[in-house]
Amino acid sequence: MKKTICFIVSTFMILSACDILQELEVSTTSGSTSLTTDEIVHGLKEALQVGTTNAINTLSKENGFYGNALLKIPFPEEVKVVEEKLRSVGLNKLVDDFILNLNRGAEKAVTKAGPIFMDAIRDITFADARNILSGSNTAATEYFRGKTSRHLTDAFKPEVQETLDQVQVTKYWSDVMSTYNKIPFTTKVETDLAQYVTEKAIDGLFIRVAEEEKQIREDPVARVTDILQRVFGSV
Repeated sequence: MKKTICFIVSTFMILSACDILQELEVSTTSGSTSLTTDEIVHGLKEALQVGTTNAINTLSKENGFYGNALLKIPFPEEVKVVEEKLRSVGLNKLVDDFILNLNRGAEKAVTKAGPIFMDAIRDITFADARNILSGSNTAATEYFRGKTSRHLTDAFKPEVQETLDQVQVTKYWSDVMSTYNKIPFTTKVETDLAQYVTEKAIDGLFIRVAEEEKQIREDPVARVTDILQRVFGSV
């Protein structure tokens, strides 16, 4: 009887040891354990900080907007007829200078985004982080847009207006409109130029942030820190 009991105990111990070894093997081969709450939140915040900083640095350089075919701010669409009419009468330089300085205004204003983005990043909760991490390739960007758009508009517009005044875009606009309005049989046109540039600058900024987010999610090389590799490598 004692031999039987010893055999059973020995067998149980061997099987238990095998189970433990198997668990260790799985853990080792998987290369990671479950992410903690802090890791998820920290990783997402770091990704947003990296992405937004890169976007701001790129767009705030000279030609950040003007030199990018996708983001270049054109003559206001609602008064496109003004541009066409002015070009048709040989005033190309006036229009080109005007468009150039619209983009210079956006490049200057986008520097104001940094503190606003940092405030939004600090406010991210664990639930937010989980939803963003498991969402689409631009889930963080869309979350960010919803949280910061109003604040960005409030910060950008005065800066845009000041910049447009400094580089005499307001004067260009006045010249363009006064010249256009003198053309026979045209309807006088006015538009809020600072609001137009502000909206385009914010749209362009989020396009760049989305590109950065996609890159971090899809390209391991873009995960420049250990926590980014760990969090986004687990998705």
